[in-house]
Amino acid sequence: MENTKRLLIIDSSSLLYRAFHALPPLTNKQGQPTGAVYGFLLILFRAIKDIKANYVVACFDTPKPTFRHQQFDEYKAHRPETPSGIIAQFPVIKEVLKSFNIPLFAKEGFEADDLIATIAKKHEGKCQVYIVSGDLDNLQLIDENIKVYTPGKSIKETILYDREKVIERFGVTPDQMNDFKALTGDNSDNIPGVPGIGKTTAADLIGRFGTIKNLYDELSTDTAILKPKVKEALKQNKEKAFLSFQLVQTKKDVDIDFNLEDCKFGDFDRQNVEIIFKELGFFTLIDRLSTIVF
Repeated sequence: MENTKRLLIIDSSSLLYRAFHALPPLTNKQGQPTGAVYGFLLILFRAIKDIKANYVVACFDTPKPTFRHQQFDEYKAHRPETPSGIIAQFPVIKEVLKSFNIPLFAKEGFEADDLIATIAKKHEGKCQVYIVSGDLDNLQLIDENIKVYTPGKSIKETILYDREKVIERFGVTPDQMNDFKALTGDNSDNIPGVPGIGKTTAADLIGRFGTIKNLYDELSTDTAILKPKVKEALKQNKEKAFLSFQLVQTKKDVDIDFNLEDCKFGDFDRQNVEIIFKELGFFTLIDRLSTIVF
């Protein structure tokens, strides 16, 4: 492991949201909101140190609709407007990441998760991949070479998800997470799933049948031994289940110009970073700079 290349992919938009809601509002002397950026960097610095990352890249969402909105008009329709305090900090975190010479990727029509999946799957044979994220949408990518690093209940706690950790929490394997979500849905993204099917029932069904395709194949024969309410819910919402399955799948073939060696971490102008940190009021982070370069 010590001689293995370790690539850290930052799910930047979700991490900034998570940090924004985890910390009280902070501002610098000019009144610029900085709390989300500070929390983001606390998580990032810890991840780099824990993982001993020697390659780092950051992926962002864009404001434009994605191909999922074309598949389902109501995709993410119930999300509240992004707080202005978060919007104001996106340019700041991008400036900070650029000061570390961390490449930034975003592409209209796709989500950060699609870019993350593309990079992770294309490079997992070349290095150990760690996805740092504020949510769990990327658990579907986990295998022996890909893990997900996320804050716990507070940003001071961290959880490293591998295959066993996913099974422990959800009762399904990482490659079954999309089938699981196809049944449970996802309120945060307005993915419908199958109404009436909760997480416990979904885990049981996927554990028994493996995939939603197998489940519905068995259901079509009328030999499946299921509770009447569950059977009826599945039959009435087959279209929603398969649509949900499509919506939660990340694309792994987005056309982006990614070069692993461009992401080599550690070659940055420390003096320039310190100037930015002082402007932001992040004096305690300056002392940590020497702990994140390997």
